[in-house]
Amino acid sequence: MATLESLSKDSFNLHQNGQLKNDSGKENKDSHKLSTEIKMDIEKLYEAVPRLSSFFFIEDKIGEGTFSSVYLATAQLKSGKVEKFALKHLIPTSHPVRIAAELQCLTVAGGEDNVMGVKYCLRKDDHVVIVMPYLEHDSFLDLLSSMKLDDVREYMYNLLKALRRIHHFGIIHRDIKPSNFLYNGCLKKYALVDFGLAQGTPNTKIELLKVVRTEDQQKSCLKTKSATSSGIKHPPSQTTSKALVQHSAEKQPIKRPWPPTQAKPGKPARSIKTADITSRKILVAKRKAGPSKNTSSCLIRKSSVCPSNLTCDCYTTDRICSVCFSRRHQVAPRAGTPGFRAPEVLMKCPHQTSAIDMWSAGVVFLSLLSARYPFFKASDDLTALAQIMTIRGSKETVQAAKLFGKAVSCSKECPKLDLRTLCERLRGTHCFSKRKSSQKSELMDCSHISGTVPAPDAKDEGTKQTASLSSIQEVQNQARKVTQDVEWNSVKGKAKSSDVKNWCAVSDLAYDLLDKLLDLNPATRITAEMALEHPFFEGI
Repeated sequence: MATLESLSKDSFNLHQNGQLKNDSGKENKDSHKLSTEIKMDIEKLYEAVPRLSSFFFIEDKIGEGTFSSVYLATAQLKSGKVEKFALKHLIPTSHPVRIAAELQCLTVAGGEDNVMGVKYCLRKDDHVVIVMPYLEHDSFLDLLSSMKLDDVREYMYNLLKALRRIHHFGIIHRDIKPSNFLYNGCLKKYALVDFGLAQGTPNTKIELLKVVRTEDQQKSCLKTKSATSSGIKHPPSQTTSKALVQHSAEKQPIKRPWPPTQAKPGKPARSIKTADITSRKILVAKRKAGPSKNTSSCLIRKSSVCPSNLTCDCYTTDRICSVCFSRRHQVAPRAGTPGFRAPEVLMKCPHQTSAIDMWSAGVVFLSLLSARYPFFKASDDLTALAQIMTIRGSKETVQAAKLFGKAVSCSKECPKLDLRTLCERLRGTHCFSKRKSSQKSELMDCSHISGTVPAPDAKDEGTKQTASLSSIQEVQNQARKVTQDVEWNSVKGKAKSSDVKNWCAVSDLAYDLLDKLLDLNPATRITAEMALEHPFFEGI
């Protein structure tokens, strides 16, 4: 990492005097053009890290997330050249190990193969500012309406190249999406950014990610122990414990059928069930062995997790009640952006690999081929999994879930869609009109999906978690929208008439790669190394 000595301390004074200009020869943006809120944020940053004012002139705030804010700044080097930088200010509450791990990812893996590097780092008390090269990039929404097939091929190749780089070092990015992969179409430059959520594989080469991994595992153990600890170790108050034990003894738990019963004629079977397969086997063994000796302790434990005075009444309805929400959740990493989370993340599979980044890359590729962004948009994990099912099929999802120890049940079967037909219809090209009517009806029949639920809430004791989708109408609308797009297209998504032939000529190799990226089974999902060798990229 370079030192700040290479920057001129006179750069800030030059800015104030209006003498510093950017590369295009235009004067930097006047401060009065910025909003009052951004001005205040910049001033606070100067106050928090005083050394910034000696080297950088902060022009604007260009990004803001949950854990950090990004600013555009300029500085004058000793050579006299003016250079732009991106300043990432991490929130003071960020864990020091997490900050250090992000820096190590940037320094070790960054700077090559389209992975963003780091120039400098400044710290004052709890405030940390990471200084990175600034890459002026295009809006992804604008790219959708202007990119040609060759541009898409090049874009995906460079994204996979960046993923190969970080996966080689044992880094799981966990937040792959267009806004974290910067692209400058004129310069043909790319940069994978934001390692704030990164985790390490078991054999990661980033030493600090091993520490993060260990701490995450310890936290998971603590959460599990606190959830399963008996009333003796953490006794509730005497007044409440007696009432809870008495109430629990009088009221038996609701027994529900498995699999779900068929719905009455004319009414959709809305509910589904999921359970952890291992937990279900444990439950059977416990029932054979008979009731536990420490009955009162068990009753207290159950009542502390899910209040016994509340009765679940959301079965076969289009909502999830507070009782189901209060049940203990299975602890598993689920960091990432909604719409880009892999199925194993949505179903809270505890063992997650770099395959989750490949799924997210597949969603990006799906958006590029269909000209729709965001492609998946769900308010919760349950709806997100249901939307994936409308594309990849319910039977395939159920089979994949079994492979990593989850049980998923859907009220009605949803067929797997043909990716070419789907993308051509959404893009607005007319190639699909020449196809068989059977492929056309394939998309029309997906509106019957009523909802699915992953298995995050299955208890360790093995009880089957039952819930219904909180937004079934949203999923049905998502499916109907697929068919409505046959008749009309949005301004952003509609392909230009001059590009129709270009997009009609998309080879089957593109959809073959897309299918391999969107493999529901993480064990067989294509890796970045293998994807770069795919025939779709031949000649790049």
